[in-house]
Amino acid sequence: MKFIIAIIKPFKLDDVRDALTEVGIAGMTVSEVKGFGRQKGQTEVYRGAEYTTNMVPKVKLEIACSSELAAQAVEAIQNTAGTESIGDGKIFVMGLEDAVRIRTGETGDTAI
Repeated sequence: MKFIIAIIKPFKLDDVRDALTEVGIAGMTVSEVKGFGRQKGQTEVYRGAEYTTNMVPKVKLEIACSSELAAQAVEAIQNTAGTESIGDGKIFVMGLEDAVRIRTGETGDTAI
């Protein structure tokens, strides 16, 4: 099993969710987050005054999936979330030792 964490631009969320559903991902957790990387924040204008924010709003996806689906999921995220501009985000893939469905007690791939 694999655990995928993807940080993407917020307006890409619906497209990425649809692409992941097409490859067989049954569920995910979505969080609104803020952060920065090479972008170093952004400059905005509010009521005529220009100011710089050092944290950029992003969306964090957390996906637990079988090892067989992981490569397809990463490819779907990369192809759908990419705009070929700075700040598109990152994808992290980690090994997932175990999963347990609380309601039934199922473990492993069947719990996902």
